[in-house]
Amino acid sequence: MPQFEKGNTFGRGRPKGSPNKSTLILDELGREGIEEVIRKVADAAREGNMRAASILLARTWPRGHGRPVVLDLPAIETAEDIVQAHAAVVAQMAAGELTPGEAATVGAVLETQRRAIETCVHEKLLQEREAEVAARPAPAPRPRAA
Repeated sequence: MPQFEKGNTFGRGRPKGSPNKSTLILDELGREGIEEVIRKVADAAREGNMRAASILLARTWPRGHGRPVVLDLPAIETAEDIVQAHAAVVAQMAAGELTPGEAATVGAVLETQRRAIETCVHEKLLQEREAEVAARPAPAPRPRAA
């Protein structure tokens, strides 16, 4: 039976998601003495070591990945509305109300909305054209040349 043929119980390898031996060994080494290391870092932080304090605080309160952004954007129903919304985002970024990264993220969301609107418009046009073609009378057969 070939090695990778369905039903072969030999040579299948490690099951999906199971750690390899080196990972198991490293995990075991990492668990040894970890409490002591954490205590030493905490002691150093209490003694004024700002790097140790930073390490502890980073684990206690992880850095947020963005903040909620409140925008006053016009209703977006057409491609023209997207242009106005982009202008509003650029104005808020220029005023310092949004960071350039936040503005870029909002711009990407607006671009996705533009593509969705474009897809809907194309779908409607396609349906209209298909209806027009279906409504046309069938062409008359051409007379055959003798």
